[in-house]
Amino acid sequence: MAGSTYGTIFKITTWGESHGAAIGVVIDGCPSGLPLCESDIQSFLDRRKPGQSKFTTARRENDRVEILSGVFEGYTTGTPISLAVRNEDQRSRDYSDIMNCYRPGHADYTFDQKYGIRDYRGGGRSSGRETIGRAAAGAVASKLLQELGIEVIAYTKAIGPISVPEAEYDYGCISQNALYMPNNA
Repeated sequence: MAGSTYGTIFKITTWGESHGAAIGVVIDGCPSGLPLCESDIQSFLDRRKPGQSKFTTARRENDRVEILSGVFEGYTTGTPISLAVRNEDQRSRDYSDIMNCYRPGHADYTFDQKYGIRDYRGGGRSSGRETIGRAAAGAVASKLLQELGIEVIAYTKAIGPISVPEAEYDYGCISQNALYMPNNA
């Protein structure tokens, strides 16, 4: 069975379920002395937050990050950084009618096969909310790379057959585009 830990030097372990108390990440391998506060991470979580457009789930979550450990007086300590986002809008009762059947297009069956138990309440670890941990870790990694003079720009290159020709890329449009594509035309 594959785990929930990724990386070798900068290592992250995601944890939690979509209908549990919280979801988050532990980051190990971040050096001490990096300026880091919740707003550095929050801006990344705000980009992936649900309920912002017709292309995402309507479920409303604030996705407010809490730094639980690894940061003291605004700087990383070199010890594991633990970040948590509390789940606020779980409606587990909404899933009671499917508790005895697998949903097509979801990971219900594979989750059951992998873990030997089925969390039918929104998919458990296979929920889209599980990406919170990776987005939060990405914020810390991005901050670390910024300190080294490296900037990362991410965007949606294509969705199926729809793409923006590279000659028409406008990186300034990415955050204003509902699908994070590099053009608003």
